[in-house]
Amino acid sequence: MTRACLLSGTTAALIPAAGNGTRLGLGHKAFVEVGGLSLLARSVAALAPHVDEVLVALPDGTELPPGLDARAIGGGETRQESVRRLLRATVADTVLIHDAARPFLSADIIYALLEAVAETGAATVALPMADSLVNAEESDMWGAAVSREGIWAVQTPQGFRRELLLRAHAQAAADGYAATDDAGLVARQGLVVRLVRGDARLFKVTTPGDLALAQGLAQMWDAQVGESNGPA
Repeated sequence: MTRACLLSGTTAALIPAAGNGTRLGLGHKAFVEVGGLSLLARSVAALAPHVDEVLVALPDGTELPPGLDARAIGGGETRQESVRRLLRATVADTVLIHDAARPFLSADIIYALLEAVAETGAATVALPMADSLVNAEESDMWGAAVSREGIWAVQTPQGFRRELLLRAHAQAAADGYAATDDAGLVARQGLVVRLVRGDARLFKVTTPGDLALAQGLAQMWDAQVGESNGPA
């Protein structure tokens, strides 16, 4: 199955990567290397074969490294503003918004997301919550238990018809409303956002512990990708 079988029109992958990644403490997080490749390079390589173009929002004055199959624009002061700029920089009919810091993205998940977007116009990758949940009292004391029934942890990519997401961003800007992701802006409009089951390996590299996990996973992941791209 190809992307063209799922969606009419063109598709762009948009990667907001203008943040500093201060929690990781290694400079611009998108350029931190895992298994010899930057987080950004891995995300671009995962998305590029399945879309018509990849656009990346970077801090002003920053350029993409040579060899990346992507185009760069200047990002905003917030993630939300960077996505808004990316939306204006493409004319694609459908957009996939992805965090550069989620480098282990499979083709199967991309196609499942595209299929959901074709049906509903808005979808996000997510995982049902597996851990027990509690409210903390006084920062670090066990409080009331929280049911995990029906609770999902949101990942990326998130996919949308571009005009739908543009309207959601415009309304949020007019209202002075900020969300942690784009699906939240769309859901705020009362629209349906389909949940597409993700993968535990699609975690976000945020802390030094996450980076250590990513370094350990990279060799096995690259071997599997190499096998899937090898001769039939």
